[in-house]
Amino acid sequence: MTLASLCDEPMTTTAAHLSLPPVTADPGSLRAAWRIFWRGGLMSYGMLFNWARPSIYFPTLIGGPTFQLLFFAALGSYAAGRSPAYFALGNAVQVSALAGIFGMTMAIANERWFSTLPAILATPANRIALFAGRFLPFIANGLFVSLYAIAFGVIFLGVRFEASTLGVAGLALLVTVFSCTAIGALQGAISLRLRDGLFGANLLMLTFLLFCGVNIPVASLPAWMQVISNLLPFTHGLAQVGGLISLEAVIGVAYAVAAFALFSYLERSARANATLDVR
Repeated sequence: MTLASLCDEPMTTTAAHLSLPPVTADPGSLRAAWRIFWRGGLMSYGMLFNWARPSIYFPTLIGGPTFQLLFFAALGSYAAGRSPAYFALGNAVQVSALAGIFGMTMAIANERWFSTLPAILATPANRIALFAGRFLPFIANGLFVSLYAIAFGVIFLGVRFEASTLGVAGLALLVTVFSCTAIGALQGAISLRLRDGLFGANLLMLTFLLFCGVNIPVASLPAWMQVISNLLPFTHGLAQVGGLISLEAVIGVAYAVAAFALFSYLERSARANATLDVR
């Protein structure tokens, strides 16, 4: 065995180990976008909210809504003379905002606080799939919370549904939760430039209680408040009428498009000004 052969052998072995992996799917392909939409959204939720143990999750998403229903059902029936069921149903739908608003705000803003935003924006992944995938866990969370609250209202507060309206009511709830999550995404995009995005999330929660007919009929509000209420989620979704549900869906899509447009603008601005991870 010559010296040359001794030198050639490890080089050949090293070259074999350093061979390139097989080419994967094009990052811009539909298959890659679909995988980013599903897997990316679930992984983001699992990683950013890994602190949400059952001991935290259930008191937050179950305890808070329970006391909200009891409080407004008691206060509203005493002050306005209406049935507790009226206030219970409105608040049972509104509590989905707890997941939609706060969840989406944290899902987007926390990418910056956990220093993962630069890595995400450096990828060639489809931005629409990346952004839209964040919606799914919070829509599911919102539906879970509202369905629990509705069941609580049926058992304890006299909420009743006719069998013929269950399908329309279910569609109205789904569209309303989506719209709520969409405005939460817009708040999350805004939070990328704020020190405390949860202040805006709290403000939105209180705005829904006051403007959207949850506890006060929209017709009883001043004209300027009615104008604002017609631009917000919940106002049309609570009505459970086909045309108004469609309008609620349009409002939700509009908020989702606005959120993505703002997210894209902030991404371009951050690249130009080197402010991707500024806090």
